[in-house]
Amino acid sequence: MDVNASSRRLIAGGCFLAGVGVAAGAFGAHMLKAVLEPSMLAAYDTGTRYQMYHAFGMILAGMATRLFGDPRLANAGWIFAVGMVMFCGSLYGIALAGQKWMGPITPLGGVMFIIGWGLLGWRLWRGTGEEKKSI
Repeated sequence: MDVNASSRRLIAGGCFLAGVGVAAGAFGAHMLKAVLEPSMLAAYDTGTRYQMYHAFGMILAGMATRLFGDPRLANAGWIFAVGMVMFCGSLYGIALAGQKWMGPITPLGGVMFIIGWGLLGWRLWRGTGEEKKSI
């Protein structure tokens, strides 16, 4: 996949997931407050916050991919997406459906977030292959 298409998909996906995060947060604040126990509402809220953070991370990865022309930067954004499915999805499943078996998935999603941020930082620190050739 070329750099422009990859960055465009990451930015668009991040924008979509940020919008879903806003809707999920509003749903939690207005509809779930009276329905969920405080601990489950807190878990749901954590899912919405981390969804927003990492939707912005996807947008950042897409912008960095485009700016630096390095397709390897896009990998961090896709790892953020996987982390959101695992981390946020498991918290939503626990809070909304009582699926306690999803609990062990949550930290695996957190590990994906850490890997994504580490990879993005590492790739930016190391620079692109083109920069290294000019040295």
